[in-house]
Amino acid sequence: QVQLVESGGGLVQAGGSLRLSCTHSATFGLFAMGWFRQAPGKEREFVAAITWNGGNILYEDSVKGRFTISRDNAKNTVYLQMNSLKPEDTAVYYCAAGRYDSRPGGYAYWGQGTQVTVSS
Repeated sequence: QVQLVESGGGLVQAGGSLRLSCTHSATFGLFAMGWFRQAPGKEREFVAAITWNGGNILYEDSVKGRFTISRDNAKNTVYLQMNSLKPEDTAVYYCAAGRYDSRPGGYAYWGQGTQVTVSS
């Protein structure tokens, strides 16, 4: 069964940290993985992406230096460590599997999302 399941979201104060996890089917071990987010009334936007072996990583400019994407293929899990969180980071965060790309269209498989809320 092909699936992606996010966890780790929640409510945090500005300046705090959260770590999101995305547990996926073993099928995606050779796929690039991405994190996207969508705030109310806004389009889904790219956050970070990582190739299947972690050899290449890409970040959206506003999260560089604050967020870190990583993966553990032995555990079929991708992580997004988020530090120095800001209220503007509030969104539903989605994990996706596909090609190494910053565009949502590059990803064929998506999780259900996990809510991240950052209070000021």
